[in-house]
Amino acid sequence: MEEEPARPAAPAAPTTPEGPQTAAVPEPPPVDEAAPDDEAAPDEGAGRSRQRGRTTLLIAAAAVLGLVAGTCTGVLVQADREPTKLPPLSQAALTRDEGAAPKPLPADQDRQVRTEGDLRDLLLKKPRGAEEVDWLEGSDGWMDLAGYAGTFGDPQHEFEHLLHAEFRRAAITGWEVDGAYSVEIRLIQYRQEEVLGAGGANASGQYYAGEGGVDDGGIPGTGDGRVYVYGRPVPGLEAATFPYQAEAHARRGDIAMEIWVSGAKRVEKKMITSLAERQMERL
Repeated sequence: MEEEPARPAAPAAPTTPEGPQTAAVPEPPPVDEAAPDDEAAPDEGAGRSRQRGRTTLLIAAAAVLGLVAGTCTGVLVQADREPTKLPPLSQAALTRDEGAAPKPLPADQDRQVRTEGDLRDLLLKKPRGAEEVDWLEGSDGWMDLAGYAGTFGDPQHEFEHLLHAEFRRAAITGWEVDGAYSVEIRLIQYRQEEVLGAGGANASGQYYAGEGGVDDGGIPGTGDGRVYVYGRPVPGLEAATFPYQAEAHARRGDIAMEIWVSGAKRVEKKMITSLAERQMERL
C-alpha cells in the first residue's frame, strides 16, 4: 500500500495586534537627494556650453567680416588714387664746375706710374768701387717665382704661399765692398687684387727676423719698416767669408723691400739703416 505524500505545512496564522486593525499604508521609497542634482547638472551644464559656443562663433564671424570689409575698403580707396611716380633710375646730369681741370701728376710724383714701369729702375745703383757678385750672373736683375721661393727653408710650401699671396714679380741687385761685406736688395711686387701681399710679406719677414737676440730699430720715413742686426755669426756659417748678417724689411704700396747684408764682422746698424732709407726713398 503506497504512502500518501506529505502535505505542506500550513502557513502560520498572523498575529493579531491588540489594538484596532488599520489598513497598512506602504512606506514611500527612500528619496535619494543627490539624484536630482546629478540629473540636473548635465542639463544645466549642457545649456551653458551651448550658449558659449554660439557667442564665440558670432564674435569670430564678426571679426572675419570686419577684416574682409576693411580690406575691401582699402583696395577701393587705393584704386581711386593716382599711381605714385617712381624716381628715375638714372642719375641727373652733374654740372661741370668752372675752371680748368687739375693737371695730372708728373711721373716722378705719381707712385703708380713709377711702380708700373721697369721695377729694376727703382733699385739702388751699385756704388763706385763695389764689385759685382757672381750669384747675379744671368739673372738680368729679375727673380722669378721659383727662384724667390728657393730662398726659403721650405721652397715648395713657400711656392704655394706666394701663389696665394698673388706674387707678381721681383727685382734684385747686389754688390760686394772690399771683401768686408756684401749687399743683396730685393723688391717684390704683388698684384693685391684680393690679398694684401706686400703687407703680409713685410709682417712675416719682421716676425722671423725678430727671433733670437737681435738689435733692431726703425727705418725713418717708412712707418713700420725695421732693421735687424745679429750680434753673433749665423749658425752653420761660422767658417764662411761673411758669417755675420743683418736684414731690413719695409713696404710701400704693393712692393715689399728686403735688404740682406752679410759681413766679415758684425754689421753696423747705422750702415744698413741708411741703406734701407735710401732704397725706400726711390719708391
